[in-house]
Amino acid sequence: MTDHLAGALEGTSAGTSPGVTAAAGFRASGVTAGLKASGKPDLALVVNDGPRQAGAAVFTTNRVVGAPVLWSRQAVTDGVVSAVVLNSGGANVGTGPRGFQDAHATAEKVADALGVSAGDVVVCSTGLIGVPLASERLFAAVAPAVAALGDAAGPDAATAILTTDSVAKTAHVRVETPGGTFTVGGMAKGAGMLAPAMATMLAVLTTDADVDAATADAALRAATAATFDRVDSDGCMSTSDTVTLLASGASGVTPRADVLADAVLRVCASLARQLVADAEGASHDVAVHVHGATTQAAAVAVARAVTRSTLVKAAMYGNDPNWGRIIAQVGTVPEDVAPFDPSALDVTINGLQVCRAGGAHEDPARLDLAAAREVHVTVDLHAGDASATVWTNDLTHDYVHENSAYST
Repeated sequence: MTDHLAGALEGTSAGTSPGVTAAAGFRASGVTAGLKASGKPDLALVVNDGPRQAGAAVFTTNRVVGAPVLWSRQAVTDGVVSAVVLNSGGANVGTGPRGFQDAHATAEKVADALGVSAGDVVVCSTGLIGVPLASERLFAAVAPAVAALGDAAGPDAATAILTTDSVAKTAHVRVETPGGTFTVGGMAKGAGMLAPAMATMLAVLTTDADVDAATADAALRAATAATFDRVDSDGCMSTSDTVTLLASGASGVTPRADVLADAVLRVCASLARQLVADAEGASHDVAVHVHGATTQAAAVAVARAVTRSTLVKAAMYGNDPNWGRIIAQVGTVPEDVAPFDPSALDVTINGLQVCRAGGAHEDPARLDLAAAREVHVTVDLHAGDASATVWTNDLTHDYVHENSAYST
């Protein structure tokens, strides 16, 4: 698995997809609890009606995490997830013992309303860090959220989890197998703090495939590593990142593990690309493709060195194909991580080879980066056969403005 994000949307419904309710056996809702000052929807609920209630999740590896992550890590250990409740308008991070009590109580309220175990309810929160959750408002909105549950309300749930996002992010894919058709759907939120370390935002994936939790977990981890882990907007890792996969078994179809994994991968790839396309203030989506590496890990390390460069990102904003900044970043990767000969480096930007064998080649003035939203940077190390792609975005005035005034 090397370059799934480049063709992520092929064969996958995106943006206008039913998302988490595309798969049979799931209902969702999105309501207004009053957590956001804007009065927009801020509480989402996704319920697995079975007959199977298998679940798996991956979480941020940030050492500072929110109470919902602490709760949900425990909830998924038995492989059973009956529901996921998500709120925007408050991250519930840095809120001490009260924060965990609020996360626990949220799971209890949802469980009581649905007639399930609180230990089978995953809780997710997103928003400002360090501010106590308006828990009484959230608790009061659980009943309306349950009442609003519907098998066509996936888009409502996707809207309710947005923070600085400008659009909802949904996708699904239907797969025909000899044993029948199954579906994988999903929704995600995220427009900043997209630096990978297992997960990069809040996302819920659903499938009506009849698979156990171990199979779902393997598919989810493989997909996350190849998609969400290859999105790096600003090098800033969130404290709340959670990606959950629920399997209802409602299709009655048990696909081969690799077939399920491919379907989950395709949906995750679509959602990951939608995250990049909605990055805060961005005017360019930038893909860094690294070829000719000794290992895939080496290719990822080189790509990430380029995507995390403020100088490279600023150049992209200015529509400046400054390949010197690119090879300078490639050179920051230690030799024991990514061995290569600097005099063999090739760099191509949007199809024009601007650097060959470590020196100038085609005239970069021939490139008009302002003409397209996407910029593709290809670096060939000529050291091996491995490759990888990492997506980022440019650094704009709008990004600085939005994040300098985020809490005020």
